[in-house]
Amino acid sequence: MEIIYRYDGSFEGFLCCVFDSYVNKEYPACFQDEGSVSPSFFPARWVGTDRRHAQRVLASLEKIDPYAKELVVKGFLTCAPEKEKMLYQFIRALYRIGKPLLRRLSDEAVWPLLKAVRHLDGEVHLLKGFVRFSDFEGTLAGEIKPKNRVLPLLRYHFCDRMYNEKFLLYDRTHQEALVHQPSQWAILPLEEFQMAAPSAQEAQYRKLWKRFYDTIEIKERHNPRQRMTNMPKRYWDTMTEFQDESYFQAGTDSLPEGGGPRLPDGCV
Repeated sequence: MEIIYRYDGSFEGFLCCVFDSYVNKEYPACFQDEGSVSPSFFPARWVGTDRRHAQRVLASLEKIDPYAKELVVKGFLTCAPEKEKMLYQFIRALYRIGKPLLRRLSDEAVWPLLKAVRHLDGEVHLLKGFVRFSDFEGTLAGEIKPKNRVLPLLRYHFCDRMYNEKFLLYDRTHQEALVHQPSQWAILPLEEFQMAAPSAQEAQYRKLWKRFYDTIEIKERHNPRQRMTNMPKRYWDTMTEFQDESYFQAGTDSLPEGGGPRLPDGCV
């Protein structure tokens, strides 16, 4: 019987949908999280999140092949349309065929997931070099605007390399932030984030970085098309070197008490 599964939008919640579909011998026509509920001709049912059920599904994927588990974990972070349905089809095929499915790269249950995960991995790789932090009295803050939910993967890179720093990296697209201080980190929902105006010193650092960027270019070999290939334009909104003049103006009067962005309570 085809049915709509509604869940809380979490990865564990989705795994519980997979668990319930096998227990109840149902085939979900689609999945709706709390923020995307819409009318349908199909009957709908709410699936609660039970961590024990989620762990059983995850363990079953691990048993078949650790790479299969990795694909499902990463697949849920992608911006692929109807990603839950894509993942569900992959899991069903994996349970039916087993490990050999992973070698069928053109299979209709595998290829869409591989394509989505490659896009995610590519965006994570680019953002490791495209993130720009500003200093606000000892706390570093930066913003990104990715298509995929990249913070869970970027965490390893930045928390490892900046292990003794306090920093906040805000994802404008998904309205969440990676916050870190030595030995602690968290990814928290953050509906609004406004970067404070820079101090005089930070404004000077921004100008120096832009001057460096402009200076190292060989003017005779200026190639806008090649630059957009290596540094896609959709990332420019959050990169220091592409900002207008107002970004480089100090405005200490507009700094909030405490000198800039603060890490959320419980992470300081």
